[in-house]
Amino acid sequence: MSIFQAYAEYYDLLYRDKDYQKESEFIQQLIKAHAPSTQTILELGSGTGRHAEYLAQQGYSIVGVERSEDMLSHCRQRQATQDRTLAQRLKFLQGDLRDIRLEQVFDCILSLFHVISYQISNADLIAAFKTVNLHLKPGGVFIFDVWYGPAVLHDKPQVRVKHLQDGNCTVTRIAKPTLHLNDNLVDVNYQILVKYPDQGTYQELQELHQMRYLFKTEVDWLLNQAGMNLIKYGEWMTHAPAGLDTWGVYFVAAKP
Repeated sequence: MSIFQAYAEYYDLLYRDKDYQKESEFIQQLIKAHAPSTQTILELGSGTGRHAEYLAQQGYSIVGVERSEDMLSHCRQRQATQDRTLAQRLKFLQGDLRDIRLEQVFDCILSLFHVISYQISNADLIAAFKTVNLHLKPGGVFIFDVWYGPAVLHDKPQVRVKHLQDGNCTVTRIAKPTLHLNDNLVDVNYQILVKYPDQGTYQELQELHQMRYLFKTEVDWLLNQAGMNLIKYGEWMTHAPAGLDTWGVYFVAAKP
């Protein structure tokens, strides 16, 4: 069962404070700087489609691939209410970025919100980067972000609590991490409590998200093995150098 099967119902609420528009503007800056002729984008791990929608508003044609059918269901519900012109620029498919094969190549490939860090084994990572290379045009760019190893080890993961409310329910999420130093992994155990005050009912969910933190040398090797070259990396959303206080780091790679 997908780890996002139950989580999908509350995903947009839990991340409603995430500024998808600003993040999409940051991504567009990277695209314009490194692949300015981009017209087509493949997003691997498109979630509920928020980044894709903002980028489509800028005129890009986007195919989103998402493993969770529940995430896609929420995405399609929203897509059904969109402007027709916008909806025509968007296509969402169910699939796993490790083995999906489309009869199409793209100017740019994205994998955002730490999707690459969900590829926890070396085999998973190699397969994901192979998929990227097979679907990227020569001269195209691959933009992705990961949990950055030096920062994870310096500023070790801690228990975090998030509380949100909308008109129908309140959601409390408790994240309890376990660091596996010898495997470059963090197990994030989520306990999610959902209360429906008007109904006097509640629901409790338990989810385990395993995350792989990566180092620049690993990323270099993975890209080279897949036939791509690293051209830029830095702190997500700021362009500051990656360092001990930057958990989120973006990478831009090019296919010769």
